[in-house]
Amino acid sequence: MTTVIDGKAAAASVVDAVTEAAAKLEARGHRKPGLAVVIVGDDPASHAYVGAKSRMAKQCGFNSIQHTLPAETSQADLMALVASLNEDVEIDGILVQLPLPKPLDSEPVIQSILPEKDVDGLHVVNAGKLATGDLKTGLISCTPAGAMILVRQIHGKDLSGLNALVIGRSNLFGKPMAQLLLNANATVTTGHSRSRDLPALARQADIVVAAVGRPQMVKADWLKPGATVIDVGINRVDAPEKGEGKFKLVGDVDFSDCRPVAGAISPVPGGVGPMTIAMLMANTVIAAYRRAGEEAPSF
Repeated sequence: MTTVIDGKAAAASVVDAVTEAAAKLEARGHRKPGLAVVIVGDDPASHAYVGAKSRMAKQCGFNSIQHTLPAETSQADLMALVASLNEDVEIDGILVQLPLPKPLDSEPVIQSILPEKDVDGLHVVNAGKLATGDLKTGLISCTPAGAMILVRQIHGKDLSGLNALVIGRSNLFGKPMAQLLLNANATVTTGHSRSRDLPALARQADIVVAAVGRPQMVKADWLKPGATVIDVGINRVDAPEKGEGKFKLVGDVDFSDCRPVAGAISPVPGGVGPMTIAMLMANTVIAAYRRAGEEAPSF
């Protein structure tokens, strides 16, 4: 029987552990973990994400501060705000909500965040630490870190002897996900738009992680029977059955087609998505422990 991986339950477990860790830090005489969230412009989806992150931070017992800037904010003003947050001793984590409105350039903003406050795990220093196998002193990008927890639920921490395929090679997800699987001793292949035969690569994989942004691309005949399938895609597709102009969210995996073949599969929504915010909270509490000179918890 196929296991449908419950990302909401896994995320709740992480949030409980983060909340407990934050309380312990305070009990040892340190201040609350501090998270600063910066949002530019009035994109409704971005504001919804930021609202959810701010609520979760408060639930975890953090000091959560939001900076809302107008869409016409200049690059220099945004960089100046990040610089001030870097210097603020009350702030452990800085998150700049992406995408930024044009013509702002996100890359120099992200790279200007101090690596030890980069709770999104996107700074080149943190990416480099992960690439060299250092999982102890950097901060890991939230979505792959969350996806890895779901993999561990099925296979445990040591993936020795297992073949893994990551479909997608983005800096945001595909590359760090491949590194995490490699660090757990899996034999890892990265598939992408220039790969010759993705279905053939998938049929050799015990673990398939899909993150390409193509709705329901992975089909049942791609899968090795019993494979673990982690779906990272979030795609809006028309849903005329719900009414005119309605849509639904689907992943990069055809869930109903793949479910009977897979040994375990994460749904969309309710799989990897909830893990992303949970791991943002985990990174913030890790950063707070390090700032306080305490041994950071692991998740």
